Amino acid sequence: MFNAVRSQYFPPKPKFTEKDVPPGSQVGKVFIVTGANQGIGLELVRMLYPTGATIYLAGRSQERIEKAIKQVVDSHKPEPATPAILKHLDLDLGDLTTIKASAAAFTAQEKKLDILWNNAGIGGNPEGTTTKQAVEGHVGINCVAALLFTQELLPKLQEAAKTAPACSARIIWTGSLMIETHSPTGGIQYEFIEKGKTTNSARDYATSKVGNWYLAVEAAQRWGNYGIVSVVQNPGNLLTNIYSHQPKWLMAILKLVLYEPKLGAHTLLYSGFTSDVGIEKNNGAYIRPFGYVAPNGRQDIYMAIAAGEATKFWEWCEKMYQPHI
Repeated sequence: MFNAVRSQYFPPKPKFTEKDVPPGSQVGKVFIVTGANQGIGLELVRMLYPTGATIYLAGRSQERIEKAIKQVVDSHKPEPATPAILKHLDLDLGDLTTIKASAAAFTAQEKKLDILWNNAGIGGNPEGTTTKQAVEGHVGINCVAALLFTQELLPKLQEAAKTAPACSARIIWTGSLMIETHSPTGGIQYEFIEKGKTTNSARDYATSKVGNWYLAVEAAQRWGNYGIVSVVQNPGNLLTNIYSHQPKWLMAILKLVLYEPKLGAHTLLYSGFTSDVGIEKNNGAYIRPFGYVAPNGRQDIYMAIAAGEATKFWEWCEKMYQPHI
């Protein structure tokens, strides 16, 4: 595991960049990027802007999304020949009662969805963090609500898979190095996440990232026959707002090993477009920064997946959201 951790603290340079997704190459494609108003989500949209795709920036604040759209447009001067169509999509992952309406707002506008980047999430939030439905905050937002949103969009992903090039309809989930460094033995211990609020910030966040890995693996198993690829990616150790709850002394240390968000966006870009993954090749794969397929260092979690823990967690998430939809 040491080598796996070290390689993610000091990853190689991106081998897949925006040059591999050239201007005009995604005209007619439809994407959703959750958490796109800042950080790596914003950087990803910036990279995709010249491609001509229709991109929905999903987040809680229309004001912040509109500001992000302006930033993207202003950063491309002169205007690209095939600029993307950028749209706001209201999405509050902290309130399960709103998720179906958010997905419905999208489906009312589009016939298909080519790629869903489940990028939004919280991390490092203090003890006591919870959702509006009293689910532990990290798992509730990063996993339970994200799964519900994804399931609601499944028909549009299926529609894209029918007509798009093989293996191009994709769901991208978000992992973290903290899977390896802070998640419990076996990945998830339900006695902690079922308390309804954060009791240990690092452990509960790491557990939610294991959950995202489990959801990626299970989605690949359940939906691969529809032609949908599902992978989980660790974007890297990045200087983003996810560290906003950390003390200044810790941030002074962390900045020594944190990278600019754009590099993490390269991991997202690779995950969405690389030919290194597909239905018959690496579906459900773990992707390391800044864009390559390689195993996670936690063999106990692979053993848990083989024993059916990914299926168990998927069903647990469904149980958590079912009373609220």
